[in-house]
Amino acid sequence: MNIIHAVKTLPRLVDDALAARLRVMPAVVLTGARQTGKSTLVEKLVPGNRRYRSLDDFDVRDAARRDPEALLGGVDPLTLDEVQREPGLMPAVKRAIDRDRRPGRFLLTGSANLLLMRQVSESLAGRASYLTLWPMTRREQLGLGRAGRWDDLLSAPDDQWRDLLSAGDDPEEDWQALALRGGFPTPALELTTPADRAIWFDGYVRTYLERDLQDLASISALPDFRRLMQAACLRVGQLLNQTELGRDVGLPQPTVHRWLNLLETSYLLVRLPAYAVNRTKRLVKSPRIFWGDTGVALHLGAQLGPSAPAGAHLENLVLHDLLAWRDARVDRVELAYWRTTIGEEVDFVIEAGGKLLPIEVKATSKPRLGDCSHLRTFRQEYGRKARAGLLLHTGRTIEWLTPDVLAVPWWRVL
Repeated sequence: MNIIHAVKTLPRLVDDALAARLRVMPAVVLTGARQTGKSTLVEKLVPGNRRYRSLDDFDVRDAARRDPEALLGGVDPLTLDEVQREPGLMPAVKRAIDRDRRPGRFLLTGSANLLLMRQVSESLAGRASYLTLWPMTRREQLGLGRAGRWDDLLSAPDDQWRDLLSAGDDPEEDWQALALRGGFPTPALELTTPADRAIWFDGYVRTYLERDLQDLASISALPDFRRLMQAACLRVGQLLNQTELGRDVGLPQPTVHRWLNLLETSYLLVRLPAYAVNRTKRLVKSPRIFWGDTGVALHLGAQLGPSAPAGAHLENLVLHDLLAWRDARVDRVELAYWRTTIGEEVDFVIEAGGKLLPIEVKATSKPRLGDCSHLRTFRQEYGRKARAGLLLHTGRTIEWLTPDVLAVPWWRVL
C-alpha cells in the first residue's frame, strides 16, 4: 500500500464526532496545531457540494476583510480554513447564522484555539460546536481510529480491569520510539529515519516562528522566543514557575507569561491543572507543563544537547492520549494532576461521572509496591469517590500490586 495514500485514509478519532456535530449545529469549529491533519479530515468527510476557502490565500483574506458578507453568502455550505488569520470574520459568521440556522452551514478550521485568542471577540456561543484535532494517538497511527481504552476502564467495574486489559491484542511497542516520532502524520507515518524527522521538525518550528506566530502577536525577538520554547521543553512534566523560567532565559516574568499563553493558544504547550478539591491535605495549585507533541519537544530539547526520552515524556504520551480522548467526547470529563505540599503526587486524575480515576506512570519494566504509595494515599483521601489506582509501566505484566492498584503495561491502555 502507498504510505502517503494510507495516511490520508486512516480513520481519525474525531471522525464520528465531527460528522455528528455537522448534522446538528449551524457551525462547527475544528482547531488544532498546524499539520495535525485538519485539511485531510475535512476533505474526507465533507460532501462534494461544500465550498472550500482558505484564509492562507491572500485574495480570500482580502475578501474577508473588505466584504465578509459576500464571502459567507451562497446556498451551499462553506468550509473556511485557517480562520485565525482573520479574527474579525467571526461576527459576520454570527450574523449569517442568525439569518439562517441550517445545520452544517459553516465548518471553520484553524491552527489556534479561537477561545483563547484576545483578537476574537465572538465565540459563536449557542451557534457552534468546538472540536480539537490533536496529533495522532498511537491507536490512530495503528489504523484503529481511536484513543486509549479509557472508556472501557470507566465503564467496567474495577475488579474486571485485569481481565479486560488482558483480553486485548494490543501490539507491544518501544515507548521511546513513539515519543521521538510524535503524532504529526508526516513524521509519524511517512518519514522513517531520525535524520528525515529532524529536517521536518526543524521546518515545522521555523514555519511556526516566522509565520504562524505572527498571526497571533507581533514578536520581533524570535531568538528569545525560541530560547523560551527550548527551556520549556526541558521542563516537561514539571510545575510551572514563570519567574524561575524567566530567570533562566533572561526574560521578565510578564513576557514569559504572555509567550507561554501564545504557545498554549497554538496547541504546542499544554498546562495540566491541579486537582484542587481539598479534603484534609494542603494541595499544590500550580499547573504542570507538557507539550502537545513529544516529537517537537524532543527535537527542540536536543538542540541544547543530546538526550533520550525520559520518564516525563512517557507521561506526556499518556496525557496526549487522554486529551485526544477527552476532546472527542460529548460528555465532558476533567483531567488534572494531584500533589500535596509535602510531595505526594499522582500524575493524572480523570474526573468522570462523579468518580475519580487516579493514574501513575512509571518508566520501569518492574513496578514495585513502593510505586503504589501515592495512589493509595489519594484513594484514602477521597474515599468512595476514588476508583482503583492504575499504574502504567513499560513491562509486560498485568497484576494487582495491592488490592486497589492495578499495574499494567502502558501499551495495553494507549
